[in-house]
Amino acid sequence: MDPADLTDVLDSVRDFIRTEVVPQEERIDAEDAVPERIVAQCKEMGLYGFTIPEQYGGLGLTASQEVRLAFELGWTTPALRSLFGTNNGIAGHVLLEGGTEEQKKQWLPRLASGEVTASFGLTEADAGSDPSSLTTRAVRDGDGWVLNGSKRYITNSPVADVIMVFARTDPDAPGNRGISTFLVPKGTPGLSVGPKDHKMGQFGAWTADVYLDDVRVPFENVVGGEEGIDKGFLVAAKCLAHGRLHIGAVCVGMADRLVHETVEFARTREQGGKPIARFQLVQGLVADSVTDARAGRGLVLDAARSFDAGTDMVSGPAAAKYFCSEMVGRVADRAVQVHGGAGYMRGVAVERFYRDARLFRIYEGTSQIQQVIIARDALGRAARG
Repeated sequence: MDPADLTDVLDSVRDFIRTEVVPQEERIDAEDAVPERIVAQCKEMGLYGFTIPEQYGGLGLTASQEVRLAFELGWTTPALRSLFGTNNGIAGHVLLEGGTEEQKKQWLPRLASGEVTASFGLTEADAGSDPSSLTTRAVRDGDGWVLNGSKRYITNSPVADVIMVFARTDPDAPGNRGISTFLVPKGTPGLSVGPKDHKMGQFGAWTADVYLDDVRVPFENVVGGEEGIDKGFLVAAKCLAHGRLHIGAVCVGMADRLVHETVEFARTREQGGKPIARFQLVQGLVADSVTDARAGRGLVLDAARSFDAGTDMVSGPAAAKYFCSEMVGRVADRAVQVHGGAGYMRGVAVERFYRDARLFRIYEGTSQIQQVIIARDALGRAARG
């Protein structure tokens, strides 16, 4: 996108978030739902397709442009980003990374417009960060496949129109090999979604279990066609790498909001007849949070440049996600501390963000998985034995 056009997009999103979404944050948290008016506005603004190429109806942002947008999205409740995060991220990128041209033409324009919401069906009860233990199976039967198994914590599954289901197609293949990806549309016989999960935070962002009981899909629903069989994990790894860069940027945006809330509170809250902003111990907490947020921003921007250049599409995103998800947790903790008892009360923004931030260290690869990725990239064969 042309720099001037990107600036217009960022300005529009910033204004939308701060004037339309921020005033609704408490309602979203209390009702566990994003108002339909805001959902419609997101579709009109093209937020359901900002990473999808222009030829398929999206905005076609590069990684460097996308993270700047994600900085803005992180300013408010993560539920907003979750509305369209899977379309732009791990689910939509299944098609971008591994789909046939026919599959891209069929699905991507509808993902970009928000007509269709997609989910990424990889995680299972005993297969989260380690997909080698994935047990959902797909057996070839005539001109199609029959899928059996279940998925856990699948984002947007209660409203998904299509789920990208990862299933083992070669039971004899070792580890993460022998896995394929299937397009399973809503309403397919045998596909069902459990009740919404009741989470610690990120209310308004829905997750649920997905069940597949003799779900039959035609052969053309294999992502990538014949070439995609047994290559599902390779596609998933690419999708997750991109997603980690995006999550890192969202964490930076949330850290910026937390710093803002902390600074405004410290300026106005008085203790002993003077603002607590005058207390050096409070200043130390603020300084640490400002430094953390700035370090995260620099890391994300650098990792995005390397991602766009194709020079680092693995370790950089892992480092960005690892540092920034841990960083925003520290910033949230300090924000609560500066607020004192008020920071522990519902209805105060930093209390909500404190709950919301915790999940970033877990999904799309835990911090410990990121450590492994980063270390193995640095150490090479010596780390693998």
